[in-house]
Formats: sequence, C-alpha cells, structure tokens
Amino acid sequence: MTTTLDAPASGPAPGPGAPFRPTKPSVLDRLRDVLTSPKSGPVLVTAALFVVVFVIGGLRYRGFFSGQVFLNLFVDNSYLIVLAVGMTFVILTGGIDLSVGAVVAVSTMIAASLLQSGWSPGAVIPLILVLTSVLGLLVGLMIHVFKVQPFIATLAAMFLARGLCYVISKDSISISEPTFVALAVTRIPLGGGLSITPSVVIALVVVIVAVWVLGFTRFGRTVYAIGGSEQSGVLMGLPVARTKVIVYVVSGFCSGLAGILFSFYTLSGYPLTAVGTELDAIAAVVIGGTLLTGGYGFVLGSVLGVLVLGVIQTIITFEGTLSSWWTKIFIGGLLLVFIILQKVLTSRRRR
Repeated sequence: MTTTLDAPASGPAPGPGAPFRPTKPSVLDRLRDVLTSPKSGPVLVTAALFVVVFVIGGLRYRGFFSGQVFLNLFVDNSYLIVLAVGMTFVILTGGIDLSVGAVVAVSTMIAASLLQSGWSPGAVIPLILVLTSVLGLLVGLMIHVFKVQPFIATLAAMFLARGLCYVISKDSISISEPTFVALAVTRIPLGGGLSITPSVVIALVVVIVAVWVLGFTRFGRTVYAIGGSEQSGVLMGLPVARTKVIVYVVSGFCSGLAGILFSFYTLSGYPLTAVGTELDAIAAVVIGGTLLTGGYGFVLGSVLGVLVLGVIQTIITFEGTLSSWWTKIFIGGLLLVFIILQKVLTSRRRR
C-alpha cells in the first residue's frame, strides 16, 4: 500500500540552487538594535534625559523654558565643552587625563600675569596654547616611551601645573586688558532678544573640527581602533604609538584653550581655579556615552553630557534653596547609572 504526501500550502520547497532570501528586519528590530547598541544607546539616553530635565525645569519654574536659558547653558559652559572635547579623544583610546583642571588654572594664571606685565593678547594666547600642548606632549611621551599608566602620568602633570600656579602668584590676579574685557562683555545677537558670547562660537568651532577629525580622518579612525583593541591596531599597521601621544597633545591644547575661555568668563587668574573640573569633564564625557574602556563614543555626546550637567546646575539655581553641592550629588548618581548602562550594553553585545 502506498501513500502520497500533499505538497505544502506555500508551494514546493526551493531547490538546492535557489537563492537564500534573509528575513528583512522590522522597524522595531532596528530601533531595538539602536537603543541596545553600546555605540548609540547611551547617547540617545543622554539626549532624552536632557530633554526631560529641561522640560521639567520649564514646567516648574517661570522663565526657565526660554531660548536664552538654553543658550546660557553654552555661555556658562563653553570652557567645559572645549575641555570635554579634549577628554573625549583621550578616553576613546582607553586613557584618562587628570591634569586638565590644573592646566586650565595655570593657563588663567599665565594669561593674567603676562597681561598685567604689558604683554599683548596676540602673544599671550598663542604662548599659552603652545605651552599646554607641549605639556600634553610630555605626558603622551611618558605614557608611550616609559609605559607609565595614564592615571599616574596625568596625576604628575596635575600636581606640576597646580604648583606652577602658586609659583606665579598665591593671590588672584585681575585682568583689565581691553581686548579680554571686550571679549568678556561682547554679546552676539541672534535675533528675538537672544544672544551668545564669542566663547560659545569658539567652543562650537572646536566641536565641529573634532567631529570632522574623529569621523572623517585616518587619525580619528586610529583613535577608535586603539580603544577597541590596541594590539589589533598594531597588527593592522596603524600608527598607534604616534596617535596615543597626539591625543594627549590635543587634550593639552584644549585645556589651554579652555583656560583662555575661562579667563574671558572671570577676567582673572586664581591658583584654585577649576579644582575638580577634570572630574566634571570626565563625567560629561561618560554621561555623553563614551565608554571608559575606549572604542565607543562621540564628541556630540560629550557636548550633550555638558549640557545635562549645565541644566542640573541651572535648576538648582532657579530653586534657590538648594546648595550647589547638590549638583555634585546628582552628577555622581548619573555617572553611576551611565557606567552601569554601559556595562549592561557591552556585555549584552558580546553574547
């Protein structure tokens, strides 16, 4: 007795030579991949967090939800944006730079001291940028040539820079040079009663250049490669050693520029300026989605991280009854949350 099998409803099975057509992922699958990616997930969370916090501030406080309050986040934190850009380069390679706050301070002290002695801004500003870049170069060489851990090398540079501040002066030095004063008080109108300062323009130019360097140059691709796997970068023939040194030069340059912008903001130099600012810069970069182990991160994410810190400080200012130390408490909590988020996303991606 023989039996026959009915053909499947969908038609005959494809033969061995039929092409394989993979299932097209749905929109929800793509969205889930983006949100759970260690590359883009934390950045999107940071952007959503900024919007939520800003809206909450606007609903709670009269006058908060305005264009000028938003622009003031850039005005008040332009130096920190530049500092975070330099820190992003370093952390993307898996390094760290603890000297940036002290370099900001010594930059303000050098500027104030030389301007008070009659130097012109056209000589003072390039000199500061060269000196801080050379300091970054020395730190990078110490890390590469002598295999010193970045934590120790930059800690030594931090003590050196902070000590130089007190060598220059133990007291605050005011800046009355006309060009610096003009840059401090100038407002660039944007229409509708809105305005920004020249420092914001400088910070945005630095951000644009950094985005281009990291996204569209061989140097930027090497930075990401070192953070992903330094040994693999060496095997691929990438200039790993040179790049590791240059990122600290970039950080030193950005620290010097941040110091100049800070001197525009305060019109003074003081040895205790920017104490703990290196931790604010690291927090902004991590909250902005850059992995502390390197390899993942965006400059624009770091800018978002700075804006999150800025909007928290602004809310505390509007509240009026809270100590400014609550800013540090909120930053610490956010930092812990984002480090855990990064750990979860990277471990899930490895599965």
